[in-house]
Amino acid sequence: MTRHMHNPALMLLNDSPRLPMIAALAVRFAATVTKWERQRRSRINLSKLDDRMLKDVGLTRPEADREIKRYFWQY
Repeated sequence: MTRHMHNPALMLLNDSPRLPMIAALAVRFAATVTKWERQRRSRINLSKLDDRMLKDVGLTRPEADREIKRYFWQY
């Protein structure tokens, strides 16, 4: 159940051999919550785009609507 973390500080903490298990879990939890918040904000911003802007990013309205309706924890 290893997840890749892209933040260098989180990667350094996660790879530390002396990191207590509870600290490692806290780092993973923080990384997960951060990812969920980023997804939630992205979907909110996606909902604000008009059809012309969606076309610029390569999405159709039905594709955007499907993405917007997903829960924050869904990839």
